Amino acid sequence: MNRIVHGDNLKTLRRMATASVPLIYVDPPFNTGRRQVRTQMKTIQDDAGDRTGFGGRRYRTELQRPSNAAGYQDTFEDFLGFLRPRLVEAHRVLSDTGSLFFHIDYREVHYCKVMLDEIFGRACFQNEIIWAYDYGARSTKRWPAKHDTILWYTKNPERYTFNLEATDRIPYMAPGLVGATKAARGKTPTDVWWHTIVSPTGKEKTGYATQKPLGVLERIVRVHSNMGETVLDFFAGSGTTGEAAAKNGRAFVLVDESAEAVAIMERRLKQYGYRKARKRSTGSTKKKTPV
Repeated sequence: MNRIVHGDNLKTLRRMATASVPLIYVDPPFNTGRRQVRTQMKTIQDDAGDRTGFGGRRYRTELQRPSNAAGYQDTFEDFLGFLRPRLVEAHRVLSDTGSLFFHIDYREVHYCKVMLDEIFGRACFQNEIIWAYDYGARSTKRWPAKHDTILWYTKNPERYTFNLEATDRIPYMAPGLVGATKAARGKTPTDVWWHTIVSPTGKEKTGYATQKPLGVLERIVRVHSNMGETVLDFFAGSGTTGEAAAKNGRAFVLVDESAEAVAIMERRLKQYGYRKARKRSTGSTKKKTPV
């Protein structure tokens, strides 16, 4: 059953059944110390503008000031103290052959890995996946940071879902060295995933700050879960995990405390048949278990 839950993810996790979810992906706040907002631009026809469009017409671009409700404040006094109880619950609800994918950046990954080693056990750490991209400003004072880290943990160190044959394939860097047949088929990815960010002007863009690309989530969903299984994301944001699940025959449970995020997810997932549950007319306040 597909669900979008608007509320505190810790409370939601505590209501979920033990060993009930085969795959969890989370992209928590990164504790960057700043407010995360999605910059939006508007183009206006102007002969003295900074852009050239169709037919040689000139346009100027204007940055749109985001509303107070847009985005979120990405600052925590005790970041690990915030994450730990949620990841302890994630470990509990993960099925015996399930996987957790934890998405973070270079500022906090080292501390988070030590914490996850304590919760899951070091033997259950499977991979440090580097999502590499090449977009945006370039620092002139240090090497520009153009990657995130995704830590993969399993509930069991030896028994887990890994359907490598279901992955997408990537081009060989030197196709002439492997022959035409292999070059046409491509190769399976390694632990470094080169994938562009969500294009600011592309159809995939939802307008939500820190949206992650669908291609990255589809790879995780296809390889690390089976048809008909449930995927959980309790920092669901724009709902990319839900779309990756729905596109590939999986169910989803998405949790976020932001009303903005929930509204975006509901609009985004309508194309896959998602409908909001109607409120009961009996006045009952009893809550259902999400999974």
